[in-house]
Amino acid sequence: MSARRHVIVNLLGKIAAAVIVAIFAVILLYRFINPPYSSLMVVNVLAGHTLKHRWVPLKSISPHLVSAIVTSEDGRFCTHNGVDWREMENAIERAEKSGDGPRGASTIPMQTVKNLFLWQSRSYIRKGIEIPLAYVTSALWPKRRMLEIYLNIVEWGPGVFGVQAAARHHFRTSASKLTRRQASQLAAALPNPHVRNAGRPGPKTRKLARRIESRLVRAGAPLDCIYGK
Repeated sequence: MSARRHVIVNLLGKIAAAVIVAIFAVILLYRFINPPYSSLMVVNVLAGHTLKHRWVPLKSISPHLVSAIVTSEDGRFCTHNGVDWREMENAIERAEKSGDGPRGASTIPMQTVKNLFLWQSRSYIRKGIEIPLAYVTSALWPKRRMLEIYLNIVEWGPGVFGVQAAARHHFRTSASKLTRRQASQLAAALPNPHVRNAGRPGPKTRKLARRIESRLVRAGAPLDCIYGK
């Protein structure tokens, strides 16, 4: 290896190491400090869109919404360490039968790091970064903190970020006062809130919301890791 090439390789290695350290530092910082923006919010701002966003602590979010989101988005949230490989395998099997790409395998930690740090378009490169970041954040953040951040940065309509803004925008209420029906409609709007309107759901979204609400009435996903036993 020439001296010049050796210098370039060393420089790239140092840059990569610095980026990794910086990411770890930011993740650790966000355990204690609320993220001011997510990458998706920044993209919206750069595109000239007005943001609706207000942070609320988990204790000020309706338990109906917490249960609806965990039940519909990540039923084994309390038991996995960032990635649900069983659901990943199920998604791959469904994709092979349908001929579409794998869908429905992203856990709440995976969605959180995607919304917070990464870009939205599907790619193997993004997924290759998303999975280790999901493990790292799951190791550094308690389950309550993970869910709190997710619910405060997820998009629920064009420029509508976080549950407080979503509750105001779609139902003219606060995050703490969301009913089971409203929570189910918000859950049903994910992961495509630009097409599915939580406040004025179409037939398919309304049907999905009723299915989620029915599951909540029977028994939602376990929430011991969030509220305790």
